[in-house]
Amino acid sequence: MEIQQPKLVLLVSGKRKSGKDYVTGLIQDRLGPHLCCILRLSAPLKAQYAQDHGLDYEQLLSAGQYKETYRADMIQWGESKRQQDPGFFCRLASRGAVQPVWIVSDCRRMSDLQWFWKEYPQQCLSVRVEASEQSRVQRGWRFTAGVDDAESECGLDQGVNFDCTISNDGDATLLEGQLERLLSLAREKSQ
Repeated sequence: MEIQQPKLVLLVSGKRKSGKDYVTGLIQDRLGPHLCCILRLSAPLKAQYAQDHGLDYEQLLSAGQYKETYRADMIQWGESKRQQDPGFFCRLASRGAVQPVWIVSDCRRMSDLQWFWKEYPQQCLSVRVEASEQSRVQRGWRFTAGVDDAESECGLDQGVNFDCTISNDGDATLLEGQLERLLSLAREKSQ
């Protein structure tokens, strides 16, 4: 089977409750599932973690308290896997993707970006979703030691010159204007 090469890979990062899933969902809705797929690095991580620990995978995918209960341990477990093989979750997440535009919705570490940059050097665009602390609190965020100060939340705070930064503080007009640049590029690249 021939591996499908993407024409554009959007590497999306941001803090918890910044709206990464919301923004990536808007992009996919506008482009359509035939042109665009969302790859979640956390999905294969959560699947394997659930299997290894006898937990409910679907609950780990949710934004609820169940996931929060296991978050710190899951982060440590994932770090251990990444130390053994930095591309482990990247390969699993991208397996089977055939659309011309990929959105990696949850890049959290430099190693995530580096793997995609190495595998798809001409196709990658790094995107940072930002929201004020006030907006994040309104969405349910509360600082959690061992989570919000871990590499999974802070690993891309410095040392990355993002190609695009999206402000997601609730201004729909501003958000739409910022998304239009990415949507235009995606449409152009996917032809």
